[in-house]
Amino acid sequence: MVGNMLLLLLPFFAGAFSAPLTRRALPSGVPDYVTKYAPIVYLYSTDPYRPSDIGAQLTNTQPEINYTAITPSAVPLTLDNLNSSLSSYSGSNIYLTSTSDITTSPAWLNGVPPNSDGETEGAVSCAIIVNDHGSGLVDAFYMYFYAFNYGGDYFDFIIGDHVGDWEHNMVRFQDGVPTAVWYSQHSNGEAFTYKTVQKWTDGLRPIVFSANGSHANYAISGTHDHTIPDINLPAGPVEDHTDNGPIWGTPSDHYLDTSTSPLKFTPPVDPTLSAYYYTYTAANATFASYDSHTPVDWLYFTGHWGDEQYPDSDPRQQTIFDISGLYKYTSGPTGPEDKQLNRTDVCPANSDPCILRTVLGS
Repeated sequence: MVGNMLLLLLPFFAGAFSAPLTRRALPSGVPDYVTKYAPIVYLYSTDPYRPSDIGAQLTNTQPEINYTAITPSAVPLTLDNLNSSLSSYSGSNIYLTSTSDITTSPAWLNGVPPNSDGETEGAVSCAIIVNDHGSGLVDAFYMYFYAFNYGGDYFDFIIGDHVGDWEHNMVRFQDGVPTAVWYSQHSNGEAFTYKTVQKWTDGLRPIVFSANGSHANYAISGTHDHTIPDINLPAGPVEDHTDNGPIWGTPSDHYLDTSTSPLKFTPPVDPTLSAYYYTYTAANATFASYDSHTPVDWLYFTGHWGDEQYPDSDPRQQTIFDISGLYKYTSGPTGPEDKQLNRTDVCPANSDPCILRTVLGS
């Protein structure tokens, strides 16, 4: 019944959703190719954890070391003072810990669904960081933030949940021309030549499929086993799931959510519409914003954007068969500063060798 109805409605939907996503004016100085070839992200259709406001994470957490609250020099913490206010502590030991019990599913963990333009309205959920290596070689990082990561259900056990989630794409340019794209996936990822990956309807912007709950980034939709790093198998014991539910063209402008009544269409996310823009200078490891009102201090924070892994004594914590490492709740991630912003290869250094794929799904 649903299939027959869709066939009847295809001409209407194709016309209604064929317009390009809205493009906003950029801060002065941002290379135009950084947004011209910026990725478009398809969220998983039923994932409750959408992109989140980076700054809002500070209003819902408190800094802790070893499960004990610490006192910043400035209150409240903001993106303008996060690092400087905690400079008297060892940054790598700091965890921005939820002030509410996350097992009660507080609403702020759910983030902000994209509006009809693909914008996370009212939430800046992306940081775009440009590293100019010189000689025409430029890397643009598209850092996506989510307030919560759902690890996944494996053999009826949930493992790997944590507060805070940073994922990213990196597009490498030579003389303004894209040559390769990196897709982060958990602690590793995959690299493809630019011409290999699927493109948005404009034929320019790479398409990214964000996995259900974990937000790992993939170049194709479907099931992805990530048991073995750098190998994307169609099934296995540790799976991610992505979709876009195309009903018209390849790719579709919108995915169909069949879990709702009436049926509704939701746009993918255009990260450029809700982003801060920065440069990164590797010689002295410094960040700078492209305008005077964008916060910069937070980028130097080397701590974690979520709770520290709950100890075994915490009643919320669970393990699979008491196996070390297979915990329901793990520690929150570090931020953009820790994502190897000055790479030699398209892949980070822990991807050895760096495989630049020319076939999707490999």
